[in-house]
Amino acid sequence: MPRFGMVIDTRKCVGCMDCVVACQTENDVPNGYCRDWITTEVRGDYPTLALEIRSERCNHCDNPPCVSCCPTGASHVEEFGKTVQVTKEKCIGCKACIASCPYGARYVHPKGYIDKCTFCDHRTREGLDPACVSVCPTHCMHFGDLDDPKSKVSELLRTEKYHTIMPEAGTKPRVFYLI
Repeated sequence: MPRFGMVIDTRKCVGCMDCVVACQTENDVPNGYCRDWITTEVRGDYPTLALEIRSERCNHCDNPPCVSCCPTGASHVEEFGKTVQVTKEKCIGCKACIASCPYGARYVHPKGYIDKCTFCDHRTREGLDPACVSVCPTHCMHFGDLDDPKSKVSELLRTEKYHTIMPEAGTKPRVFYLI
């Protein structure tokens, strides 16, 4: 079974938000909510500044605190792709997973269950990329099996410098940002 991950080249991301719109359209996300978003971060001191633009979402962590705190098992690791998913019919909306996620990647859907990025599980099961990856005009987003040494994501992580968000949280995130 694959273990899916995403690599985003922050040197190419222009913050156009096509990934956000594609996700909202593909997954019928209600107006005013989102499963992914664009963040900008400025580092350094003037005049030596660096700007990073990145697309953020659920990190589908290898050590997901949202799964271990879920009282009903609604938040779980799916066998296919080892992705973190939510079974909306099991979710009671207690928000424990929201409190435990250091990435702010979950929200309460207006219908009362918790929702988040699924890496477009319905698409990846068909061998397609997540919607966000498929529409990126700068081709800065890459998706694939982190355990396959021949996959594009594995190749990029082997050959490029990258970082994750909040590695100190101990979640072992699977969204990586090239720098």
